[in-house]
Amino acid sequence: MSEIKPYGHCARRDLRWWMLLLVGGGMFWAGLIVDPAKNCDSSGQQCAPWLVPVAIVIGGVFGLLGAARLVTNPSQGSRIDPTTGDLVWWQERFGTSGGKEGRIHPSQISRISIVSQSDDMDEVHLYDLAGERQHYFDGEVIPSPFEAWARKLAAAYPHIKIDTR
Repeated sequence: MSEIKPYGHCARRDLRWWMLLLVGGGMFWAGLIVDPAKNCDSSGQQCAPWLVPVAIVIGGVFGLLGAARLVTNPSQGSRIDPTTGDLVWWQERFGTSGGKEGRIHPSQISRISIVSQSDDMDEVHLYDLAGERQHYFDGEVIPSPFEAWARKLAAAYPHIKIDTR
């Protein structure tokens, strides 16, 4: 089991939230500096002064969402509990405890399913021996490549099946 390293990731290390903050801030700033009355083409025929307040609102919302996520800094990840041997995973954790979490001993895992998505992050599902999908276990809580992580776990517990589609 020493092959399975603890994994953790937080919002401040996620480029998506920084980009949301920057794009939102840029739209907000652009809306503030553009004069709606002068927002026309050279002929003066095509004007869209209503776009300026829309840019301010949308930019403000995006910027606030990005900033809120960066300030609260929720984390997600997984690890093997050294005392029980359980696989523990969490999402939306603020600090060292809480959030959405799950736990299962690897001997109770029947399979790990990895579904490849062409234009999005691959889906990862964990199933217990009764065939029940484990809540909150997905690609956010384990390191990529997902299949390599799953194969390391299956090497320690050979009864675990790896499904890749």
